[in-house]
Amino acid sequence: MQSENVIQVKDVSIQFRLYKEQVNSLKEYMIRKMTRKLQYENFWALKNVSFDVKKGEAVAIVGKNGSGKSTMLKIVSGVMQPTFGTLDIRGTIAPMIELGAGFDFELTARENIFLNGAILGYPKDMLEENLDEIISFAELEKFQDVPIKNYSSGMVTRLGFSIATIYKPDILIVDEILSVGDFRFQAKCEERIQKMREQGTTLLLVSHSTEQVKRVCDRAILLSNGNKILDGDTEEVCNLYLDM
Repeated sequence: MQSENVIQVKDVSIQFRLYKEQVNSLKEYMIRKMTRKLQYENFWALKNVSFDVKKGEAVAIVGKNGSGKSTMLKIVSGVMQPTFGTLDIRGTIAPMIELGAGFDFELTARENIFLNGAILGYPKDMLEENLDEIISFAELEKFQDVPIKNYSSGMVTRLGFSIATIYKPDILIVDEILSVGDFRFQAKCEERIQKMREQGTTLLLVSHSTEQVKRVCDRAILLSNGNKILDGDTEEVCNLYLDM
């Protein structure tokens, strides 16, 4: 019996407006808009992209900057709505899309665990029970009561990853997060992801590291200028990506 699809993306397209002139205030924007002097052009960030991801699969989305990778992750996560197309997402999602998203940088690591955990839908008692484990995995024992505005980007990343993965979501979405920090911590993250996959978690990953994609993922999808170019074996997709 084949595994069920937990992510189904069908003919997804999204259009943005690129304004040709800089507008410095809301008042100026409204005046230009009302007088039809606001010039822009439409830009399709994704064009009729379709793919499925089965339960427990690890799938990478690769491509050059501006290819639509991160936009696709935001659509799957529910952060953005497509202009056209449909999505069917089955299960809970833990998104790690933007560094520091869901954090209050004036609060400490300990306080942000409860804030970010609540945003992810984690019960407070579960967070209390796993508080020490979250801090320990993030290697922030000495800094847990320091406001995270004083953290390095790597420290913020470690905290975000540790919170997102303390509870096994059905789908883990990661956008370049694993590229921040030292190689030792990256290896620790990959080990945790592997354990989550063994327990049935599905992974959707964006990374510029083809070596990481080959280590972590079962297959890859190559995007270019918003179009799907190839969906298949990681080695084949990564080789084509490197040749572009």
